[in-house]
Amino acid sequence: MSELPLRQAGGRRVGLIEDDPASAARLCMALAPGGWQLAWQAASVAEAQAALAREVPEVLLVDLGLPDGHGTALIAEALRRRVDCQVLVISVFGDERSVLQAIAAGASGYLVKGQGDEDIARHLGHLTEGGSPMSPAIARHLLLQLRERMAPPAAAPVAGPDTPDLGESLTAREQEVLRHIARGYTYDETATALGLSVNTVRHHVKQIYAKLAVRSRGAAVYVAQQRGWLAAPPRR
Repeated sequence: MSELPLRQAGGRRVGLIEDDPASAARLCMALAPGGWQLAWQAASVAEAQAALAREVPEVLLVDLGLPDGHGTALIAEALRRRVDCQVLVISVFGDERSVLQAIAAGASGYLVKGQGDEDIARHLGHLTEGGSPMSPAIARHLLLQLRERMAPPAAAPVAGPDTPDLGESLTAREQEVLRHIARGYTYDETATALGLSVNTVRHHVKQIYAKLAVRSRGAAVYVAQQRGWLAAPPRR
């Protein structure tokens, strides 16, 4: 494992999990214009697990096909350690199974290698603002298949007669934030609409994830839909 800091101080921190040296070098170069600082770089599941035990950075770039396992397990591990970690998959795998597994594990974006990775700094900025960068083919595929094929997250059971109403544990402000992100608002847009700072919105999202026992925006929205909490959508 090697550490290749892009800046001596300042900047947002990102972990890179990529076993191909050429791809790793290209991604490192593409990170620099956005002011990102490389926290660490790993080329295998084992190296990434050791790095995550030391630090879970703000953002994780994950290749799925690794020599000693699959990157999906690392997504789940990172989010267990830091619930607000944003994960962007960059992989040669664009098949339905890989995409859905990565999203179910908690990935917030998915790029097929060679389809936008040269603009990785811009994509990471979008990711941290609440967006979900995706290659066009992946986005279209999800629009057509995700609702029908993706199973409910194990940590987000459908409400039933004996299931406590977790909505009672969300504050009124948290419910407002949840309704906005369910509509596709970025953190910046949500902050503007509600008269909050972006950091306050991030804090509310972190609290929502913790209270609903979920690890991603999609899982939180799923729970909200199942419980009917999105009946009063926000106005633009």
